[in-house]
Amino acid sequence: MAFRQALQLAACGLAGGSAAVLFSAVAVGKPRAGGGGDAEPRVVEAPAWAGSARPGPGVWDSNWDRREPLSLVNLRKRNLESGEEELASRLDHYKAKATRHIFLIRHSQYHVDASQEKDRTLTPLGREQAELTGLRLASLGLKFNKIVHSSMTRAIETTDIISKHLPGVSKVSTDLLREGAPIEPDPPVSHWKPEAVQYYEDGARIEAAFRNYIHRADAKQQEDSYEIFICHANVIRYIVCRALQFPPEGWLRLSLNNGSITHLVVRPDGRVALRALGDTGFMPPDKISRS
Repeated sequence: MAFRQALQLAACGLAGGSAAVLFSAVAVGKPRAGGGGDAEPRVVEAPAWAGSARPGPGVWDSNWDRREPLSLVNLRKRNLESGEEELASRLDHYKAKATRHIFLIRHSQYHVDASQEKDRTLTPLGREQAELTGLRLASLGLKFNKIVHSSMTRAIETTDIISKHLPGVSKVSTDLLREGAPIEPDPPVSHWKPEAVQYYEDGARIEAAFRNYIHRADAKQQEDSYEIFICHANVIRYIVCRALQFPPEGWLRLSLNNGSITHLVVRPDGRVALRALGDTGFMPPDKISRS
């Protein structure tokens, strides 16, 4: 009960989009007693304060990143004497002109049994995987703008190896991309059941990472950009679902190999395409792992 009260208090300060995602992360049905293990359908209705943050099935929200030009213009300050010409000029000022190419890289294999995070370093195979991923990215011949990476040890080490193959590309560390439990998966799994509070804490952070890094280009950006984000499987899977406007609860249905490359494209009009999901075709079969 205390957790539910805390959720209600916290959610009052959230925008509709965050509220809907947060509510769906914790409000889930319980299995039906008896009946051979069958469960009632997990139907979740967002409360009134959540609003209609997520579109219905098959409906694309063109303003998903809140960067649709019309939503950035204060129509109350519109000069009625200037009319449509001034409005068109102002809309053009906010309109994105470039495409963002976002490469989401999962860290390489690491020592999963280490008791402390700082000791969860890459295995010898993991270091080989990072080398192969770096070579693959370099072979694309793209002018990468930056590398943003998780501040966890395995992501840092993966970044250090990959960056050797991309000289001159700046690196930025962030806690937002750290591994975590983004939202309770549907259907649930028996082998992984974090406490509900972990979804509450990690989910807000990972959603913040999505909003901060995944969006159409700034209107001032003139050329297409190519950005690398090196982080973790749960974070990448959640970001892919959110970017494609698929139900985020389905993130655990996706599977990613270590060192894999996921390629998202965000067009100036806000449309999103997935060009690759968890690609490790550039690795020999004996170098592929999923730990």
